Amino acid sequence: GMHLYSTTLQSPTSIINAIYGSFSGAKTQEICVSRGKILELMKVEDATERLVTIHMEEAFGVIRKIIPFRLTGYSKDFICVGSDSGRIVFLEYDPESRSFLKIHQETYGKTGCRRAIAGQMLGGDPKGRAVMIGALEKQKFVYILNRDSE
Repeated sequence: GMHLYSTTLQSPTSIINAIYGSFSGAKTQEICVSRGKILELMKVEDATERLVTIHMEEAFGVIRKIIPFRLTGYSKDFICVGSDSGRIVFLEYDPESRSFLKIHQETYGKTGCRRAIAGQMLGGDPKGRAVMIGALEKQKFVYILNRDSE
């Protein structure tokens, strides 16, 4: 059989979204940016005062919007991702495995970057109780966030 492999030689350089928070642990200060389909976690190195990339991961689709959010009682932030997949995904950065872990995902609509399908607008409650995802037209969803044993 024939095996096909597709890869992008040059990664996108323009930053679409930039958020800040404590993603790798309590009292850390990091910046998370999305460039097309790439999610990148950065921090300012104390010694050199330069912005360094901690981790960079490629998604299978277009990242439309990212927001930071913190569940009640937590000391670290999670990343909420709205993409062209028709899903809302909640990610946690794990410093030990140096990767983004998917802690939850909800499917709500069709795929593609459409005006009427949610994914472009994301808003989080400052107290970490709910996240709202919306489209430019029509569709809006509110997800109530609960902490379980995981």
